Amino acid sequence: MTDAPLSPASGRLTGHQHNFPLRVYYEDTDAAGIVYHAVYLHYAERARTEALRLCGLDHGRLAKEQGLHFAVHRCVIDYQRPARLDDALMVHTRLTTMGGASFELDQSIHREGTPIAHLTVRLVCMDTQGRPVRLPPSLQDALRIMVGAPS
Repeated sequence: MTDAPLSPASGRLTGHQHNFPLRVYYEDTDAAGIVYHAVYLHYAERARTEALRLCGLDHGRLAKEQGLHFAVHRCVIDYQRPARLDDALMVHTRLTTMGGASFELDQSIHREGTPIAHLTVRLVCMDTQGRPVRLPPSLQDALRIMVGAPS
C-alpha cells in the first residue's frame, strides 16, 4: 500500500470569499508569545497566493507563460487583537474592486470568529520590466469567478 503524496493546503473558496486556515507557530511570535506585527503580512500573502492559485492564477506559471507579476501597491492593516502562540486562525479574502491594471482585496484574520486584524491590499499587474499593464481578460475572468465579483 502506497501513500498518496501530500500537497499543501490551499484553503477553500466558499461563496464570495476564500478561507485559509493556519496556525501560529513559535517562529511567528515575540518573547511574550504574541504574533509579531509583520507576520500578519505573511499570513495575508499566503492566503492571497492560495486564493489566486485556486482560480488558476499560479504566480510561477503566470510569470513564465505571460511575463506578468503582481506587486503590492498599497497595504493598510488594522490590528484589532493579538494572536498568540498555537492559535488556530482563519484568513478570509474577498475581491472588492478591479481596475484596468489593479485589483483590491479585503482580508481579515480571525480566531474562532473573533477579528484579529483587517487588511486592505491593492495589487498591480506588472510586466517583466516592472511597468504596470492592464489585466488581461482571462485574469479578470478568473478573479470574478474566484470571488463572484460582479462584472
